[in-house]
Amino acid sequence: MAETTVTELSESLRQAIAGLEASEGLEQVGIVTRVGDGVAWVHGLRHAGYSEVLEIETKTGVVEAFALNLMEDEIGAVLLGSDQGVAAGDRVKLKGEVLSVPVGEELLGRVVNPLGEPLDGGPAITTTQRGLVEREAIGVMGRKSVHEPLMTGIMSIDAMFPIGRGQRELIIGDRQTGKTAIALDTMINQARQKTGVVNVYVAVGQKLSKIARLVERLKEEGVMDQTIVVATSPSDPASLLYLAPYAGTAMGEYFRDNGGHALMIYDDLTKHAVAYRQMSLLLRRPPGREAFPGDVFYLHSRLLERSAKLSDELGAGSLTALPIIETQAGDISAYIPTNVISITDGQIFMETDLFYQGIRPAISAGLSVSRVGGAAQTKALKSVSGNLKLGLSQFRELASFAQFGSDLDAETKAQIGRGQRLTELLKQPQYQPMSVWEQVVSIVAVSQGYFDTVPATKIKAAQDALLSRLWAEAKEQMRTLNKGDQKFGADEKLTHLIESTAGEIAKEFAE
Repeated sequence: MAETTVTELSESLRQAIAGLEASEGLEQVGIVTRVGDGVAWVHGLRHAGYSEVLEIETKTGVVEAFALNLMEDEIGAVLLGSDQGVAAGDRVKLKGEVLSVPVGEELLGRVVNPLGEPLDGGPAITTTQRGLVEREAIGVMGRKSVHEPLMTGIMSIDAMFPIGRGQRELIIGDRQTGKTAIALDTMINQARQKTGVVNVYVAVGQKLSKIARLVERLKEEGVMDQTIVVATSPSDPASLLYLAPYAGTAMGEYFRDNGGHALMIYDDLTKHAVAYRQMSLLLRRPPGREAFPGDVFYLHSRLLERSAKLSDELGAGSLTALPIIETQAGDISAYIPTNVISITDGQIFMETDLFYQGIRPAISAGLSVSRVGGAAQTKALKSVSGNLKLGLSQFRELASFAQFGSDLDAETKAQIGRGQRLTELLKQPQYQPMSVWEQVVSIVAVSQGYFDTVPATKIKAAQDALLSRLWAEAKEQMRTLNKGDQKFGADEKLTHLIESTAGEIAKEFAE
């Protein structure tokens, strides 16, 4: 009998509450029950949504947080800043909006944090539009296959592992192997070649001194006015490190959605995953492999799927991604590296051994691949670089084999000699990206045998002499070749000019 009474009582209470006419002045309020390590647990606020912004009223002012754990009677919220002023008993209100950041051209040339607040000492940024930090990726019908090249200016990448606009190409390798250098040269090349591509560089937990040097270099090269830098340092809360790539992507999407082209660089997603692991463990989520939470794959897949080449109906804009992953002792079969390799459209693997041998950029020809970039490669480069990757891989095998025996036949010796010249040719100093015509001419001179008489040690000098002479004597033809829209050999006059000049230069540098 008593049980029936309790049931009836709770039912009548529910009906009475449902029938109440709430005044407009009433608002939902929660209470902080406990706080620590950047995470606040809030009782109440049953209608809070995932990633919704909460306002915690502390003694020193309002501190914002966002909801990540939604349970029946409690919310796990991550603070967007320090937790020093937040204490148990503080009132919490719903802001009624999900996380968003300022987007627009006003951000160009600025260094901001993941909330869009300036870090460069410049004036406050006021934009007319905001972009959602978490946004669904464009569907299949809204996309177009990758077909336009994104030139990095690095010969070994543009020739062997070309990147297209809208592609996701992973840069992976141990620390100090030149991963950021590749991303930086790609950004510089966009300004030098006047491609109109906007760069968004996201630094996740990078030293502020490193970010300052990078920004200074971008200013020197005249790239900063078409670049947005989203910076977080190791001393920032894990919440900001977690948000940085998503906030940067929202800023890049603004240009993509308005018919422009943007390049995203995430440096690096290993630190991003570690920050997310820290947050997840503090939110009491069950740990999995390497103590990462179960949804760490989704963490990166939902981020990188936002990079795409849009269909003509949506404005034909593009967002290209160059995520960076740091490996430990070259182990690309670890958890996070394998996750990101399976999400992206190819990877550029940086090898420590090559780096210390002085072969820089230290790109491994065997382990690197571009799955979709071939369709986007310029006709001129495609026509001369077809056998480059195979030739280089074969040379490295032959070179290790040649160490064991001195009796090599003439053909093998010639192949090893050409491989050595090719290796020398692909060495490239930092901050010196090459244009299309320079790459085409250089590859033709070495791979088609015109420089076979030039010793490997003099290849760079011979290359410089060849490029200088062609630019001095045939500037207009080189500009035509630079467009890259016709195969090498289609213009017989131009082909003869390059071949004869290469032959003359080879005689000057011959042994």
